Amino acid sequence: MDLQGRAAQLFGNFTALRMPEINLSFEEYNNQSLQIANILKQQGLRRGDIVAVVSPNSPELVLLLAGVLKAGMIAAPLNNRFPEHLLNATLDNLQPQLVLSDTAKKFLLTGIKTETVASIIEKATSCPVREDFELPEPMERPVSIIHTSASTGMAKAAVHSLANHWYSALGSNENIPFGTGDCWLLSLPLYHIGGYAMLYRSLITGGAIAVGRPDDRIALSMQTFPVTHLSLVPTQLYRLLADTKSTEQLRRLKAVLLGGSPAPKSLIDDAILHNIPLYLSYGSTEMSTQIATSAGPISSLTQNSGRLLPFREIKCASDGELLVKGPCLFKGYLRQGVIQHQTDSDGWFHTADIGIVEKDGTVTVLGRKDNMFISGGENIHPEEIEKTLMMIDGIQAAVVVPVPDREYGHRPAAFIQTDLENKPDDDTITQMMNTIAGKLKTPVCYYRVNEWSTLPGSQKIDRAWYRMRGEKLLS
Repeated sequence: MDLQGRAAQLFGNFTALRMPEINLSFEEYNNQSLQIANILKQQGLRRGDIVAVVSPNSPELVLLLAGVLKAGMIAAPLNNRFPEHLLNATLDNLQPQLVLSDTAKKFLLTGIKTETVASIIEKATSCPVREDFELPEPMERPVSIIHTSASTGMAKAAVHSLANHWYSALGSNENIPFGTGDCWLLSLPLYHIGGYAMLYRSLITGGAIAVGRPDDRIALSMQTFPVTHLSLVPTQLYRLLADTKSTEQLRRLKAVLLGGSPAPKSLIDDAILHNIPLYLSYGSTEMSTQIATSAGPISSLTQNSGRLLPFREIKCASDGELLVKGPCLFKGYLRQGVIQHQTDSDGWFHTADIGIVEKDGTVTVLGRKDNMFISGGENIHPEEIEKTLMMIDGIQAAVVVPVPDREYGHRPAAFIQTDLENKPDDDTITQMMNTIAGKLKTPVCYYRVNEWSTLPGSQKIDRAWYRMRGEKLLS
């Protein structure tokens, strides 16, 4: 299937892409995709080749990725904030036929073409709009490689097909409608599945994508574009709610999709108080973004992540691990040129998330299987304690790790970040945790954090670092 050609026929002159200087209709978007596809073909690339891109979000990057899709190639947008050694190791595994970046950066790979995104776009402007590609394309062909935000070790290269993105978009759209006349701000990086999947959702359902300059803040972009939909992680929502003008704009939106990590009670309460149309979500790179999402804007604090979306299946294994499958499930991980399938004999993918699935499809995620530890003979999920801590007024973020204990084997210790104006002391936190969670799940100590230690090139907290830190502090 030619998504851009289909979108041009269905949505024609409706706006597809909103940029600071110009808007493109779906027809114009299709034409520019064709021009870029022809330039890539002139570079000697063929259908099925991997094009790696190292760049922050920008209008040029969106156009480039559209051209890669049009050319029948496989897009691999990479985290431009990766340290050099990690970036080169990632590229070594991909072995792309072309590496594009936002600068004239050199990589430690030999025999691979490198160029800038800007130069490809510039060449495309003078290229005739000529469609000489083999269409339609099979739905099962690989179209993207998105790397997981791995907590430990090397990020995994998840390969998605056209069908994966297609069914992901259709299921998401049944829950949060997004179509012609709407505008979804591209506020998540395109190297994350939550950002990249929006390009497909736009082409499939007819809504416009807005993308500002690389350094533009979300608040500025919301003033620049007629935004109706927005995807955020808790940190982004916190910053927007701290600004009166941004809060007023959030209130006018049709949907604010919140995911990425658990949000503190104070943040959810603040959003509800200001009538923000907030949807909570649970998803994964392997399932092509959302798995479960709130059926409508939430009106009270909830511990679940919403209900299972169409075109997804989910169940709990005997040990509580969440298993998923369906047409949204990725093709596998790419390792040294080979796609390695990751399903069991019945087609289920094991997420390594521990959770609960109700009869109505409501999903509650308790934590990661590899984070769980045993204390006094009971399974303890650090994420469950973290969520409880963040229900206490004044605690903005928390990370819980196990520390050795002679009597219990391990006990939970907590690193917490608190408000400047509201700092509950240890005794207050302990009393509240004893009441809410019970003594076994109450941390034995609390360490205040002003700035978090994160994984390389990521905003994700380095849980392993804090586990080692906790052991040292109590040794």
